[in-house]
Amino acid sequence: MGWHLSILIMATTCFMLFPRSDQSSQSQLLQQLRKQLEYPRQLDAWGNPSSDPCYTQPTAVLAVTCDGNAITELKIVGDRISKPPKFSGFSVPNVTLSEAFVLDSFVTTLARLTTLRVVILVSLGLWGPLPDKIHRLSSLEVLDLSSNFLYGSIPPKLSVMSKLHTVTLDGNYFNVSVPDWLDLFSNLTVLRLQSNQLKGSIPSSIGKAAMLTELALAGNSISGDVPNLGNLSKLEMLDLRDNELDGELLEMPTALVTILLSKNSLKGEIPQQFGQLNRLQHLDLSFNFLVGSPPEGIFALPNISYLNLAANMLSGSLSSSLTCSSTLGFVDLSTNRFTGDLPACLNGNINNKVVKFDGNCFSADPAHQHEAKYCQQSHKGRGSNKDVGLVITVVGILFIVLVLSLVLMASNKRSCQKVLAEQQFLQKHKQDNSTSGMSSELLVNARCISNAVKLGTQIQPSYHIFSLEELKEATKSFERSAFLGEGAIGKLYMGKLENGTLIAIRCLALHQRYSIRNLKLRLDLLAKLRHPNLVCLLGHCIDSAVDESSVKRVFLVYEYVPGGTLSSYLSGSSPEKTLKWCGRLQVLIAIAKAVHFLHTGIIPGSLYNRLKSSSILLDEHLMAKLSDYGLSIITEEIYKHEVVEGKRYLQNNVAAMEDSEDDVYYFGCIILEVLMGPKLHGKGSPFVLNDLVVSISSQEEREEVLDPVVIGTSSQDSLSVVFSIMIKCLSIESSARPSIEEVLWNLQYAAQVQVTADGDQRSEVSPQAC
Repeated sequence: MGWHLSILIMATTCFMLFPRSDQSSQSQLLQQLRKQLEYPRQLDAWGNPSSDPCYTQPTAVLAVTCDGNAITELKIVGDRISKPPKFSGFSVPNVTLSEAFVLDSFVTTLARLTTLRVVILVSLGLWGPLPDKIHRLSSLEVLDLSSNFLYGSIPPKLSVMSKLHTVTLDGNYFNVSVPDWLDLFSNLTVLRLQSNQLKGSIPSSIGKAAMLTELALAGNSISGDVPNLGNLSKLEMLDLRDNELDGELLEMPTALVTILLSKNSLKGEIPQQFGQLNRLQHLDLSFNFLVGSPPEGIFALPNISYLNLAANMLSGSLSSSLTCSSTLGFVDLSTNRFTGDLPACLNGNINNKVVKFDGNCFSADPAHQHEAKYCQQSHKGRGSNKDVGLVITVVGILFIVLVLSLVLMASNKRSCQKVLAEQQFLQKHKQDNSTSGMSSELLVNARCISNAVKLGTQIQPSYHIFSLEELKEATKSFERSAFLGEGAIGKLYMGKLENGTLIAIRCLALHQRYSIRNLKLRLDLLAKLRHPNLVCLLGHCIDSAVDESSVKRVFLVYEYVPGGTLSSYLSGSSPEKTLKWCGRLQVLIAIAKAVHFLHTGIIPGSLYNRLKSSSILLDEHLMAKLSDYGLSIITEEIYKHEVVEGKRYLQNNVAAMEDSEDDVYYFGCIILEVLMGPKLHGKGSPFVLNDLVVSISSQEEREEVLDPVVIGTSSQDSLSVVFSIMIKCLSIESSARPSIEEVLWNLQYAAQVQVTADGDQRSEVSPQAC
């Protein structure tokens, strides 16, 4: 009896130990990955080796999801977003991981987590050729390695991963041709290879990848024709912008919602079939060499909202009976050869459409049009004797110049080789002896913003359509305890979903009535605004009338950011909470990145974004996020009924704020508040902003008005840079204001100056993050 009992106890113990052994093994693998990634701050949560990774609280930069004790999802978002002007395939100090990093070993460790279904490793400084052994992750469904330093070819063995449906490799340095084996993927739905160095043509086999819904190859050096994609019946998004495509346009799949083909060398006419793409919302064919008249049906497509045909060689006149879709909000016909009258439906005053038609030969607005004979030149024969003679002359001159160049190159070959060798040696010497101080390379890098950060929708929670009952349950029927506040754009509530997620709910009353379908199109665009420094929009709920013919209210559901507003970190009421200069710089850089994304990372850009310190929230890690952004996408009426505090300082300059510079001005107001802190609040509402700017324009008077925290924790050089950019932002003349990209660059420069000034002391500003 005792013998049987001993066996039973041993067996029970073994069964209990197996799961713990698996857990321990996985924890050890994560610790090994952390070591190979050189201990990034994003993985500080793994600092305790005995903790269970499956119960780590997910954040915007780190998430581990488990099924039982098996890790199924791993997301790590780093802060190595700077890109060097040239990358030669080797480690770059303070940009990539060090020379000791070996990508092959890292992938080997990663592949030992055999249950992984989702791998998202963004902006971590990974460098080297992606090894074939990545295919060992046989359960993988989503692979995102964007904004790293991977180069060479894309491993062909990816095609044997039968469950893989999403591949995102944006913002790397892959420098061969587009893979010719994409049709071997059985489930590939999303392929993103933007901003690499791919060359050659797009293989015709890509037209056989029948499950594709999204194909993005923008920002490469791809040439040749656009292949026949007619069999891709599920393709919804095609992005081939900024390449060297020079063929003619072919007919497109009818399921397409977005077609982006700008900045190529496409020729020929726009196929008439484009006027039958009834699901199409965005069409951008600008900056090509397209000729003829565009199909008039594209203006009347039922869902079209953005149409850009600028900078082509389109000609002819548009019919006076041309009809435009009610959803059409932006049309650009500028810099073509159109003649005749501008159709009535393209009058920009109708339904607030934005219509651009400068640089044609329209009869309307002659001050911005060419004479009629300019547009008739496109109809002249291309084979005239005069043209042929001109071509022969130009070719002859080029041939002579080429021969002379070859002679000079041959005579100086040895000298050139010697100079190149010396340059390569000096470059290597410079890299080997680089310091953490300022350099021209860092200044160039500061201008670079990766596409993964600009368009990083894949690292955010999925979008959800909520029912009114769900929101009532989350807020206990919007009871008083859930009420957070009320502004001109509606009431704000805090709620808690059934799974425990805290949410913030904005109840938006619409002054302008939309149909359900029209509103959903606008909400769909708003849902695409995903960025690490934007408060994440989790979903929405539409409260419609009984007959569903119009909308009464819209509830926008956001993530709840617990840290409070930027103003509370500047007030001085809690000294231990007050941000020092380095922390304030981090906040300004983060919000500038968010605004830059809103202006340039989507089409069309969101240009009016309620910038104020009370709209800037800080999470538990003091990561800044912008709230109340992009609401003009839903309705412009918000801004007609809202009294924006900053506009009282621009009483006679409303017209100057009717463009994207509006955000730049209000960003200048935020910089001013960051510099002054509680002293700004002491001035009171009648205080005139521009008088203040003049009064502190000299360095001697700054200390009288600036926050003592700023004066005591900043270097004079860093402070001067920020102060200078603030003055420019607050210029009354909109033309004198900088772009948001220039603002961001200057703030990053100020951060680098601060790091340099700190010397060997530990700085709160991360040069990698800046």
